[in-house]
Amino acid sequence: MVTSGSAAPSQTLWRNLRLATLAPDRPGLGIVERGAIAVSHGRILFAGAEAELPSGFEAFEPIDGEGRWATPALVDCHTHLVYGGNRAKEFEMRLEGASYEEIARAGGGIVSSVAATNALSVEELVEASLPRLDALLGEGVSTVEIKSGYGLSVEGELNMLRAARELGRRRPVRVVSSWLAAHAVPKDYKDRRDLFLADVVLKGMDRARAEALADAVDGFCETIAFSPAEIARVFDHAKALGLPVKLHAEQLSNLGGAKLAASYGALSADHLEYLDAEGAAAMAEAGTVAVLLPGAFYAIRETRKPPVQLLRDARVPIAVATDCNPGTSPLTSLLLAMNMASTLFELTVVESLAGATREGARALGLLHETGTLEAGKSADFAIWNIESPAELVYRMGFNPLHARVFRGEVV
Repeated sequence: MVTSGSAAPSQTLWRNLRLATLAPDRPGLGIVERGAIAVSHGRILFAGAEAELPSGFEAFEPIDGEGRWATPALVDCHTHLVYGGNRAKEFEMRLEGASYEEIARAGGGIVSSVAATNALSVEELVEASLPRLDALLGEGVSTVEIKSGYGLSVEGELNMLRAARELGRRRPVRVVSSWLAAHAVPKDYKDRRDLFLADVVLKGMDRARAEALADAVDGFCETIAFSPAEIARVFDHAKALGLPVKLHAEQLSNLGGAKLAASYGALSADHLEYLDAEGAAAMAEAGTVAVLLPGAFYAIRETRKPPVQLLRDARVPIAVATDCNPGTSPLTSLLLAMNMASTLFELTVVESLAGATREGARALGLLHETGTLEAGKSADFAIWNIESPAELVYRMGFNPLHARVFRGEVV
């Protein structure tokens, strides 16, 4: 992962804060009413009650939080943020009654973004994507996953990941990149799917791994995309390269994608509207996170909700993300995604906030590094002008961020 460079952070002691630590050993949001956070060289040395602050921090630069709330910085664990053009026409078609599947089979959907994306250079992709990234950062996000998937050629896919890496150099943010060449089959490979998998998905994966452009491998397992057998071929190759996997699964139908992903120890299975009990049990056993994407559910006017109670009963961790993409979730607000997750899917405030912090980090394999306010982790946190954490889920179109801290620096 490549991130923005900055000068070595000073040693700071944030006092007079109300903390929602999200620490797993604390109940609910892990609230500490009179809290402090000690930071040294970008790491948290202490996060807890100010009354329990040990000695040794007297020389740290004090910062008065003035009674504000602090949470872990937000984590958007599923985006397609790098792309060219837009798909406003398809939005109009949906309003006139066309389904997502009908649009895709008519030559729209994912494939319609390919020409616009491939027409741009890496620098142009970066410039097109920066406003979307900035919108997320402006809401307290510190970690963003960015997928390829709109190149559908080796160079096109690699250029998307090169742009993602460059975004991490241009902004103070942790960028996690995913190789998603198994997103759709381009027209010129329509009757040569095996060749597309061999020549683009697998060979390109080799290149992405060799150039350190991919942190994980993703796929789209669906009737309009790739079968479980085809995804297994992709995942076998990823496993051989030592890359973790994740999967778009059970969005429009139940092909058993979640169970397949779990069998490979996937970091996450995402969407999951058609998930069944067998898939949920497999995910729970494998520790695979369920990533819910209410923006896509809303944008394509789906009626089948993810089985949230089934996930709770199976004790599957639940994350929430924007799914920022040009066609089915043109959403660049993780705060709004949290509201949607609670309003549309009936997640509690604790579940939505945990989903956009701790569980989002877990879905990226980064819970050891970020997602909670705990000693030893990266000093990534957000300071909010709110009276209670519920406001972060309750409000729509209002951003109460006071400050974003990334690796100990206010940015």
